[in-house]
Amino acid sequence: MSYGKGLRLLVLIAIATVAVNGVDRSNFKTCSESSFCKRNREIAPNQSPYDVIDDSISIVGAKLSFDISKKGSDAVLSASITALRNGKARLRIKEKNPLFPRYEVEDVLIKEPEEETGVLSNRDDQGIQINFRDKQIILTLKPFRIDFLVNNTVVMSVNSRGLMNFENYRKKPVFSEETKPAEESTGETAENSEATNEAKAEDDPILDENAEAKVNQRDEELKGMWEETFKSHSDSKPKGPSSVGLDFSFPGVEHVYGIPEHADSLALKLTSDGDPYRLYNLDVFEYEVNNPMALYGSIPFMLAHCAKSTVGLFWMNAAETWIDVNSNKAKDSILSRFASMLKGNEEMPQIDTHWFSESGIIDVFFMFGPKPNDVFEQYASLTGPSYLPPLFAIAYHQSRWNYNDEDDVRSVDAKFDEHDIPVDVIWLDIEHTDGKKYFTWDSTKFPNPEDMQKSLAAKGRKMVTIVDPHIKRDSGYGIDQEASSQGRYVKNKDDNIYEGWCWPGSSSWIDFVNPEHRDWWASRFSLDNYAGSTNSLFIWNDMNEPSVFNGPEITMHKDAKHFGGWEHRDVHNIFGLYVHKATTDGLIARSGFKERPFVLSRAFFAGTQRFGAIWTGDNTATWDHLKISLPMIMSIGVAGLSFAGADVGGFFKNPDEELLVRWYQAAAYQPFFRAHAHIDTRRREPWLLAEANMNIVRDAIRARYALLPFWYTQFYQASIRGGPIMRPLFVEYPEDTSTFSISDEYLIGSDLLVKPVTDAGASNIGIYLPGNYELWYDIESYKWFTGPRTISMSISLNKIPIFQRGGSIVPRKERVRRCSSLMYDDPYTLTVALNRKNQATGQLYVDDGHSFDYSKGEFSLRKFNFEGDVLSSRPASAYGNYRTNSWLEKVIILGLKNKPSKVTVSGKNSTARKLKFKYDRENRLLVIKKPEVIIVDDWEINFKF
Repeated sequence: MSYGKGLRLLVLIAIATVAVNGVDRSNFKTCSESSFCKRNREIAPNQSPYDVIDDSISIVGAKLSFDISKKGSDAVLSASITALRNGKARLRIKEKNPLFPRYEVEDVLIKEPEEETGVLSNRDDQGIQINFRDKQIILTLKPFRIDFLVNNTVVMSVNSRGLMNFENYRKKPVFSEETKPAEESTGETAENSEATNEAKAEDDPILDENAEAKVNQRDEELKGMWEETFKSHSDSKPKGPSSVGLDFSFPGVEHVYGIPEHADSLALKLTSDGDPYRLYNLDVFEYEVNNPMALYGSIPFMLAHCAKSTVGLFWMNAAETWIDVNSNKAKDSILSRFASMLKGNEEMPQIDTHWFSESGIIDVFFMFGPKPNDVFEQYASLTGPSYLPPLFAIAYHQSRWNYNDEDDVRSVDAKFDEHDIPVDVIWLDIEHTDGKKYFTWDSTKFPNPEDMQKSLAAKGRKMVTIVDPHIKRDSGYGIDQEASSQGRYVKNKDDNIYEGWCWPGSSSWIDFVNPEHRDWWASRFSLDNYAGSTNSLFIWNDMNEPSVFNGPEITMHKDAKHFGGWEHRDVHNIFGLYVHKATTDGLIARSGFKERPFVLSRAFFAGTQRFGAIWTGDNTATWDHLKISLPMIMSIGVAGLSFAGADVGGFFKNPDEELLVRWYQAAAYQPFFRAHAHIDTRRREPWLLAEANMNIVRDAIRARYALLPFWYTQFYQASIRGGPIMRPLFVEYPEDTSTFSISDEYLIGSDLLVKPVTDAGASNIGIYLPGNYELWYDIESYKWFTGPRTISMSISLNKIPIFQRGGSIVPRKERVRRCSSLMYDDPYTLTVALNRKNQATGQLYVDDGHSFDYSKGEFSLRKFNFEGDVLSSRPASAYGNYRTNSWLEKVIILGLKNKPSKVTVSGKNSTARKLKFKYDRENRLLVIKKPEVIIVDDWEINFKF
């Protein structure tokens, strides 16, 4: 066996061992193993050395600019705080005269934010106040601090605990026993001390018998600033320490959310007794639950919420980041000038957070709400709302590692039809390729890939293949030849091509930071370049953290080099977004810029929502992983990325039938719905279950298809305003404190409440129904309940509690077919759930389901309204002229207290005609059949009593 083959085998055995035995936590750093995390976490509070330089202050329009000095240092920072339109502000701090350029995140903001107008300012001997609309920004000079007020109430404070840290680039000191570097520090506690005290400490006689050991330890920690070792990997740190950190406090708040991805609760836990939450995109298979460890994606966005207000914070930095979360009392940090806020409420709670990143600058956006949906819209105005996916993408996907060959694909496809189970997409994992060379096909297993795809397309179905960013080093492989000869690979610290190990063995990675290389990658997806592909083939980007099997923490070395001279440490968390973006651009270009793409990515960052879907990675077939998938997906949605889901059944291990059934029931009511499994697991397609259980799974999948009009409308709304589709209850009920910590039930939009069953053997389940006097209707029994209350419900395996909110109208298509495209012209059913005022409203969005024509006005947005004994359909938008043949087949009205004597329908070009109906007095249920009006026309249904 050659050395190369032997090394590859050892690496793959190691990976397989970890996959079998679960996550090996020793492969991933804790804070104590990260020198910059330790330094920032050791900063003593309330001793900030940073002051605003008085004579540097200037105000131009809505922008306040100033310089910041640090006691004991000659370095000067350049800062600005800007009031932005739509209830936002921005703080930027960077070096004034850096020794090296510092990385500033690009391609995340959709445009440069607009400054607020009508800004007023005044100053006193303590600082400066900026006033805009109902908000104030107060800058305190000594020490540097910012407080944000809304309606004269402090909602956020910056550096109120004095934990700011900005490690300026500097020349590397010489380390030797003879010349200990007195000017450096082991941590920021020392670095924040007065220079005179440091000098005095250096001159003091050594009295401690352990002093020599302490000096040696100090020297080693200093070396951690300039070179760092983790396990067998060394980080050369050629530019030295460069971390940035700042604290943010939220008076009156006890709950904060967001900063995904972590397998943890929806409301973030306090971190004082453990590690901070970590944001560093990593390949962590079979991850642990209830843990702040970093996972596959990173969105540095946090939502702070209380009954009186909601604010957001976006830390725009792509380097490794840690966030501490702790509780406090507002009185301990509030400025004396705001003391009146605390009158009668000395125990006002407060959440303190401390953010620190390894490199880059401080670039922070603040969003002032005042409600959760306002913050979501404000964040979307920065990083963009979600993209509108093609309709098939929100239907059901069937995948595993791997469907073996074309016969296997044909068999799976046929079995769905045989068992009357709808499916829209069949997926192929890495084994479909020629030796893990992406953009290729195994000629033995998949000799006719185009015919295979066309056969699926003839039924209305699609295919997805995996294309990962690691490229096999093989002189006979065209992609590698081209990338190598054209200089498209990431470089190592010595300016040679960076090489590591991944699924193909020896691999290199395209430098996606370079926009020209992204364009080249996009061009690989043309039908000419991707042999065997068709327009019905879509893409899956896995391993794009990037995953490097033999790299530190199973990822790329931080001192690898990218376009522009940036180190990998600067751009790590945005790398996966660039892969995702380039692939999405490629599919759009393949269609002549006419068709909407679908690309699934594992890694993500702020802005990923513009490019496609993500999933929660390599989960496990356990009840704990089913349970944790709910807060994981909600947390990702809170951070602006709605199109997310978890592998149904768990990627690793084999679920028993009860677990698999419950997982299908939950996932059918989540944005991305895909079954997927590891190559070593047993086959688990729905028809392999016992017949009774297969029928339950079929019902769950069919329920998803029936609700596709509702789901599609929710995706449209997210594409306009941002915000989550799968919503925590507090989003719609922001004053109900009972909802703030609930993470095991959720809303789809504002109208459907879902409580998945996530415990084995459950026969009874508790459900919290929010809203003062809100009516909630069980969608199966039509029984109604009044909120706010917790109810107890008996359940069997075929039952998952779902409720429709009183006051809503939900569109469905009840003629479920084998895939979504075949349901396109089918008729609609409207379920009208009346509130206590006998009113209800809802919307329906319709377009062709696949193209970009909707951006040219080829869509229809309808508003349905029930009020005054009339159900009407009117345009909800002044734009849009799309026509469809779909008609209204049925209307179901819930909560109608009396039987009507007559029901009539009239349209814009027709006279009124009587309709047949049935009324169930006991359940207050009215069913109207065949109104037979075109769903996108104006019409009315009148009720006479």
